[in-house]
Amino acid sequence: MLVRFLYTAAFVLAGVSAAFASAEKVPVDAFRADSIDIVNTDNNLFVRMSLDLSAYRQLERNREVIITPVIVGGDDSLALPSVTVAGRSRYYYWLRQSSDRWPSATLRRASDAGVIDYNATVAYEKWMETSQLVINAESRGCCGTPVSAAGVTMSTIDFSEREAMMFMPQFVFIQPKAELEKHREIRGSAYIDFPVNRTELYPDYRRNPQELAKIRATIDSVRLDKDVTFKAMTIKGYASPEGPYDNNIRLAKGRTATLRDYVLWQYDFPSSVISTSYEPEDWEGLRRYVESSALPSREAILALIDSDMAPDPKNDALRARFPREYAFLLKEVYPGLRHSDYTVEYVVRNYTDIDEIKQVLFSAPQKLSLNEMFAAASTMEPGTPEYDEAYAIAVRMYPDSPEANLNAAIAALKTANFDAAAGYLRKAGDSPEAVYARGLYEAFTGNYDAARNLLGRALDSGIEPAADAIRQIDAIRSEETK
Repeated sequence: MLVRFLYTAAFVLAGVSAAFASAEKVPVDAFRADSIDIVNTDNNLFVRMSLDLSAYRQLERNREVIITPVIVGGDDSLALPSVTVAGRSRYYYWLRQSSDRWPSATLRRASDAGVIDYNATVAYEKWMETSQLVINAESRGCCGTPVSAAGVTMSTIDFSEREAMMFMPQFVFIQPKAELEKHREIRGSAYIDFPVNRTELYPDYRRNPQELAKIRATIDSVRLDKDVTFKAMTIKGYASPEGPYDNNIRLAKGRTATLRDYVLWQYDFPSSVISTSYEPEDWEGLRRYVESSALPSREAILALIDSDMAPDPKNDALRARFPREYAFLLKEVYPGLRHSDYTVEYVVRNYTDIDEIKQVLFSAPQKLSLNEMFAAASTMEPGTPEYDEAYAIAVRMYPDSPEANLNAAIAALKTANFDAAAGYLRKAGDSPEAVYARGLYEAFTGNYDAARNLLGRALDSGIEPAADAIRQIDAIRSEETK
């Protein structure tokens, strides 16, 4: 069951106790709240609002105001997480303390106070069916001494009267396809120092111990993991653009081969598992740097880099036309263009035990397929932190996957997290299921015409639950016109 109420700002003063309020520069109840959204499911109560704290920007340096929304019903009440706005001195006092001593988990400096999106989720209890949302504000002085307090009733909650107005659609997830073999890779770059114009590798030379250790650590992270199988490695070496192009071919090719031999010697791999390639001069890397820089002749240098000149004349022209910039690039940028990029390829075993998948999901999610992630997430309780995090992890690991984004959007709709759902839906693709999910989002947010249009398209595409969702929307609109 889901019941939802939407309120705009309502400011009814419930009570004020203000022993020193007249002396205060900023009233304790200077906050404003708008777009209050209270959602009730069988298990949870969700409270969302736009909380405007801008008036507290003029708060005295030694004052702080603690703002606490509270659900009040008869003799029962439940405080929601607080927000603290602190003047300069109090703010820095709290920063010097451990966060577990703060008056609330959310701390804002007064000068930075503005509008925040407030979200809270608590377990739903029967007494909340007819209750009120009250926002309490308490002002404290330099030593935490109470100065004044105010309580403002923001809305009256009555879920019992709106049973007929419930929108309870069926949520349609997509089951991601299983990967028959989970191929993964780790990429890195090493900056190996070679003697000038030489291809010999000296492991103890300059920064080589650290750079070679990076490569070994990457390989070991795969080789020593019981859940994965090492498959192959690629190395691509780059030289910088100064010097004759033919010589740079020799250096890039020879240094890459030397690094490959070092890895083979370290691990006794078959030579067939490591492939190499080389780029005599890393003009693309130079271009990326110049494009992101603030060099005075940036556009002209980019035009030269993009020209069809041969490498040697191009470098000569860069040195001749832009001598100051070239001197800087030669000293600060060219050394970073002499690098070796490497990729370690491996295969991860498949997981079938749900408890094990959950453990891996929160410790090493890169090992899981979308199918495995969804299998674990679908067993979790909606509204719990692990439920929300599971779908968020799937999107982080597969950010461009329509399936990951669609399922995360459905999970967010299921817990009435409409802002998150809107973000996920933007990358959910155009499948019939995605069209259906967008229709649900529009219905939940009160845009019934748009919802009906989208749900109609989903129904025409074979999403049968869309018919019941349309029926519910029509019933709600009919009730609202009575």
